[in-house]
Amino acid sequence: MAAARGAALAREKLAQAKADAARRGQLPRTEPRRRPGGQRRDSGDPQLFGRAIRDLLADRGWEQPAAIGGVFGRWREIVGSGLAEHTRPESFADGEVIVTADSTAWATQVRLLASTLVKRLNEELGDGTVKQVKVRGPVGGPARPEGGLRVRGSRGPRDTYG
Repeated sequence: MAAARGAALAREKLAQAKADAARRGQLPRTEPRRRPGGQRRDSGDPQLFGRAIRDLLADRGWEQPAAIGGVFGRWREIVGSGLAEHTRPESFADGEVIVTADSTAWATQVRLLASTLVKRLNEELGDGTVKQVKVRGPVGGPARPEGGLRVRGSRGPRDTYG
């Protein structure tokens, strides 16, 4: 009984507030607010998750870093499984992608494929995003012995170590 009276009282107060607003010329909106892009959406309305993420990335200026991260995460499907087994992207800055190869042979292969790789990455990221691919070979090289034992004299013509 008390709930029915409370609901009736609430409806009565709402009607009174609407009438007061109408007298002042402040009628409530009948159309939803429009966003600058022409989309109808009130700020409190629910929206699709993907759209919310895109809006957040655009508002914060994170679109390009997110796209780069996506490419790095999908490296295998972008460059192919054979190349991806022996290479990995390290960084992206100022239009330059640095790729590390696990051997000098694969580093040479990536250098030969650099222009194709730039085209493929720009297909994913947008034209002109990647300008150059730099390749690094494997970290470290053959271990040099340490200590006082050395061969005296100059290196010979067939000496390929070092």
